[in-house]
Amino acid sequence: MRVLVTGGAGFIGSNFAEMALTDQFPEISDVVVLDKLTYAGKLSNLASVSSSPNFEFIYGDICDVELVNATTSQVDAIINFAAESHVDRSIENSSEFIRSNVLGTQVLLDAAKNHKIKKFVQVSTDEVYGSIPQGSWDENAPLLPNSPYSASKAAADLLVRSYFVTHKLSVNVTRCSNNYGPRQDFEKLIPNFILKLISDEKVPVYGDGLNVRDWVFVNDHCLGIYLVLTKGLSGETYNIGGGTELTNIQLTKKLLKLMDKDESYINYVKDRLGHDRRYSVNYAKIRDLGFSPSDSFEENLAQTVSWYQREFNTLSRTTDGNPS
Repeated sequence: MRVLVTGGAGFIGSNFAEMALTDQFPEISDVVVLDKLTYAGKLSNLASVSSSPNFEFIYGDICDVELVNATTSQVDAIINFAAESHVDRSIENSSEFIRSNVLGTQVLLDAAKNHKIKKFVQVSTDEVYGSIPQGSWDENAPLLPNSPYSASKAAADLLVRSYFVTHKLSVNVTRCSNNYGPRQDFEKLIPNFILKLISDEKVPVYGDGLNVRDWVFVNDHCLGIYLVLTKGLSGETYNIGGGTELTNIQLTKKLLKLMDKDESYINYVKDRLGHDRRYSVNYAKIRDLGFSPSDSFEENLAQTVSWYQREFNTLSRTTDGNPS
């Protein structure tokens, strides 16, 4: 299977491409990455696969109708990772989020329909469900997004569903919890905090630090997407969780311990507008496809810290401001 991976020079997409081209996803023979290399997309993220004869990189925008159609005509499936995903940026200016996340998805869907693509997988987020005080959202829960970012992702999810109903396009939507791992952009919480602590700076914790997130290691997320691509029932949505729920302050203290810092490095800052209190997804449905997240959060987090420590001097970073 020849797969188009949009946004494949970003954090999750590059990890997916690497796993596919190192024979961890046997049904994928070739990977074509389409990426416009914005702040979160870097060619260096693809260094490990760039010389593979089964890899192709195309520089471009998913909103470019002509380019998307030409690219789509050469592949069997599309996985859409491409998205603006920084919540704080969406609060400041939502226009680019609507363009990339909604219009870009529509352009890809039209191309998939026109070229009779075998499968279209939309990579979404648990943030479309909004906040839940207890329990966990399943795939039938209503979409109640609370930020412009999550609203744009919810809109894209509904577009994908409409192409399944109206055009009988074979589609799936995946909604994952918070990712962590190597190569994540430094505006996100974990890399932001790691890089600040390496620089002996304090880390900004929103509000009281008791907002709860479930964390999934990026490789586990990529495996879940692959299972949905190859085994997912057409038209279905699948939640992907990691099974590790932590308050932001619990996570912060784990990072401090790993980096030999004390709690004096915590700087509580004004809470984010519309900050969801808790996310939690029920991912029993994807377990039926063979998914099971790794149970080594502590080990994976330590591995992530070590990666940023090794790469610190080569990373182009701006750690000012608050993380997503």
